[in-house]
Amino acid sequence: MLIYFNQQPIALTQPCTVAEFLAGQQQLRPGIALAINQQVIPRSCWDTQPLSDGDTIMLFTAIAGG
Repeated sequence: MLIYFNQQPIALTQPCTVAEFLAGQQQLRPGIALAINQQVIPRSCWDTQPLSDGDTIMLFTAIAGG
């Protein structure tokens, strides 16, 4: 299965959820949000949201400012 993570292709050998993928990429940390195929996925869904072949994942980091 091929997905795109922040515009970089990544081949996955087995199906996984968003949380499993982010943990494997060492990206599962506070203060981040993500979109799959341009749709924001609530953090409460990451443990159950499966990734599919061709998905495009964009990871965002919250930045404080004014």
